[in-house]
Amino acid sequence: MKEKIRIFLDTDLLEKYLLGTTSAEESMQVERYIAMYPEVRETYNELQENLETFAKMHAISTPEGLKERILSSIRAQNTVRRRFFRYAIAASFIAFIFAGSSYFFWNQNKNLVEENTLVTNKIKDLEADMKQRLEDVRNQFIVLNNPQTKKYAVKGNKNAKDLKAVAYVNPVKKLSYINVSKLPNLPEDRCYQMWAEVNGEMVNLGIIKEAGTADKLLALPYAENAVSYITIEPKGGNVTPTVQNIVANIPY
Repeated sequence: MKEKIRIFLDTDLLEKYLLGTTSAEESMQVERYIAMYPEVRETYNELQENLETFAKMHAISTPEGLKERILSSIRAQNTVRRRFFRYAIAASFIAFIFAGSSYFFWNQNKNLVEENTLVTNKIKDLEADMKQRLEDVRNQFIVLNNPQTKKYAVKGNKNAKDLKAVAYVNPVKKLSYINVSKLPNLPEDRCYQMWAEVNGEMVNLGIIKEAGTADKLLALPYAENAVSYITIEPKGGNVTPTVQNIVANIPY
């Protein structure tokens, strides 16, 4: 019986159930196991608490002032439209005097359409960004709470002895993250930059601006036998890694 429970807990059905992504059949199985086995119920309650804590830490707030800017833009559009129609009615009676005014109103309407399109696109971009962030939070939750996740302690070499990090790799979900908890100070004209060698190609993962906390993770591209590096580069970063300035290797 214990082996049966262990096999169940090694799957990600509890995580999927919490996130609402299980099928009807999977949900029935999870609910049955929670009701029948105290070990499963205890793990489920713990995951539920972790998810609530994780969600609060990564709550995404709407950019300040966005609502006011959108409402202001809409009000401005409505005001200009009302003026446009009033002017258009008057212009129809005296078109032979003000023939050029038609172009002005056409241009005004065109500007309104472009402005409306711009606002719509900004809202779509914001929605896409929020969706991506939520997906990243979901993946981090799975990696940190899945028993099949492996942890690798990362230390800097002689050029960055105080550098400390932990890599989290889940070969089942094919997800990799790293938490850089400590970075030695650098001169103002230098920065730390992260790279990943995946399938023989070097991928630039960006500049590490500051050391994080236990809950601040950086996604790594997953691949078997992949290797990541941290290098010291000129301020602003580099397009290719400076091999002689590698301060940490992260095999996973």
